[in-house]
Amino acid sequence: MDTPIVILNYKTYLESSGNNALNLARDLESASEESGIMMVACPQAGDIYRVCESTSLPVYAQHIDAVSPGSHTGANLIQTLIEAGASGSLINHSEKRMELADIDEVVQLCSQFKIKSCVCTNNLATSQAAAQLNPDAVAFEPPELIGTGIPVSQTQPEVVADTVESVKAINKNIKVLCGAGITDGDDMKAAIELGADGVLLASGIIKAESPKDALLDLVSKI
Repeated sequence: MDTPIVILNYKTYLESSGNNALNLARDLESASEESGIMMVACPQAGDIYRVCESTSLPVYAQHIDAVSPGSHTGANLIQTLIEAGASGSLINHSEKRMELADIDEVVQLCSQFKIKSCVCTNNLATSQAAAQLNPDAVAFEPPELIGTGIPVSQTQPEVVADTVESVKAINKNIKVLCGAGITDGDDMKAAIELGADGVLLASGIIKAESPKDALLDLVSKI
């Protein structure tokens, strides 16, 4: 993962689903090329293939289940996601919580299949626990701030700094991302100054009048 990193979680907004998923990916790709900043798309599983086929973006899944091939109706199998083009995945997002043992298994699956793992956490303790599993990245997001437009990097700077320090103390190679309420250049600048390697964001970009302009503004001060 080159830094700084911008990971855009598409969630299940209509503005980022189906053909709109591809339009958003093209905005991401264009903004990445113009800024030189690594930007990653996280579309729904059904949109991974179309985004990978039409762009050169890194594309992550939103979730992988801790299952092996077999009788697991409705599960997201890592092999299928990789064949669709996924080169990484979010794990344990606050809207898709997982048991610790399953988080560990999926992190190990990602390592086994040589794709990137980004474990989402909600506080310092869970960030430290996630770091012990040696994922490629930990994304810290207080759930009460997700989707509010209130940036954690500016409202809880000490928590972000402590999280970065604690994770790096366990494994200095783990990237630490800052999420929840990140929407503009000031928010991302604050996150980077606190030691974060990048940001994880969603609605502030997806619902912007011009996602590309919002992305360029996001990285304009770093």
